[in-house]
Amino acid sequence: MSTTTVETSATTAARPSAAPRGRRRGERGPLAALTTHGILIVASLIALFPVAWLFFLSLGPDKDDYLHPGQIWRTMTFDNYSFVLQHTSFFDWLKSTLIVVLGTTLIGVLIAASTGYAVSRMRFPGYRKFMWLLLLTQMFPIAVLIVPMYQIMSDLGLIDTYQGLILINCTTVVPYSAWLLKGYFDTIPFEIDEAGRVDGLSPFGTFVRLILPLAKPGLAVAAFYSFLTVFGEVAFASTFMLSDDKYTFAVGLQTFVSEHDAQRNLMAAAAVLIAIPVAIFFYLVQKNLVTGLTAGGTKG
Repeated sequence: MSTTTVETSATTAARPSAAPRGRRRGERGPLAALTTHGILIVASLIALFPVAWLFFLSLGPDKDDYLHPGQIWRTMTFDNYSFVLQHTSFFDWLKSTLIVVLGTTLIGVLIAASTGYAVSRMRFPGYRKFMWLLLLTQMFPIAVLIVPMYQIMSDLGLIDTYQGLILINCTTVVPYSAWLLKGYFDTIPFEIDEAGRVDGLSPFGTFVRLILPLAKPGLAVAAFYSFLTVFGEVAFASTFMLSDDKYTFAVGLQTFVSEHDAQRNLMAAAAVLIAIPVAIFFYLVQKNLVTGLTAGGTKG
């Protein structure tokens, strides 16, 4: 063996082995990743199980199938859905619900957006007290508000009208949505407003053409909150709507349950059908929901 070969072998043996690569910041190990995915899977199953179980029970042909759900596999049918669609006022409930919910969402979000933007950008006397006053309106229970509201709506001739119920629901959704959007507008730089004025836009033009497009995530959250609040509202809808053909889903389902309280298969089918509009609306706005929910808390 040559001297050069011996020296090379000695040098290689003396050279320290390469140190293991350190874990980067934020990088999780295999055990942590497995634990996280396991927790997420369990949480997803817990959230999905009630919905899947309700749908499964709606396929049972007999009212007592919920007592022995194993038999549904052999007898499942969609006849319950046909019964709900053909022998109830489902489509009247759907029409009334869409009119009231979409009308309240559109008007309420527009009012809340203009209110939140004004308080976020303009320093008029009492602007801080104004926001607290909006929050104060939320402390009164519905039972206290129904009687004076009914008197006001009666004097205006708005009892049993969609317009009256939309206005009543706006009193519920506007205060919270205004607070939500005010926090979101605070995260939009003031320089954008100044750039709009330099370009010759009025304050309203700046709001409509520059600020609102940037506030889509916040608007989506406000719209989703308004939609869910009005969709499930019962007290106002049952008090101010007197005609059967003007009942919303919440009131219609209440009457349906009273008529078919022992037929749980029909009630499950009706509940699944009523949940479809909410699922569709959530799908339309879900891309902006996460951004909107997290953005308003950075400044206040």
